[in-house]
Amino acid sequence: QMQLVESGGGSVQAGGSLRLSCARSGYTYSTHCLGWFRQAPGKEREGVAGIYTRGSSTYYADSVKGRFTIFQDNAKSTLYLQMNSLKPEDTAMYYCAADLPPCSPAGRESDFAYWGQGTQVTVSS
Repeated sequence: QMQLVESGGGSVQAGGSLRLSCARSGYTYSTHCLGWFRQAPGKEREGVAGIYTRGSSTYYADSVKGRFTIFQDNAKSTLYLQMNSLKPEDTAMYYCAADLPPCSPAGRESDFAYWGQGTQVTVSS
């Protein structure tokens, strides 16, 4: 059973940066899909970015392209989301998720089987 624990959230002013981390444990398979989702109050959860652990396949939502970067450190079993040029509309609870193959980095929320508890990101104007 894979466990995911997010960290790195916080409060920042518009234009600032944050780096989210997601530590993975309890898994034996090396190939899977990882993703970051977010949910703002009163809104549905949406996919932000995804990555396939083998190779360089990534996915970004249009709203974050050019500002967010998803990457992994396999040696540390950690997934990251570097968020630059943050906007107030990026304010949300951010979740790390994992899915086993066959899978896609651009998978929907319902495709991902494992979830972290979330970390809050608040961007003030």
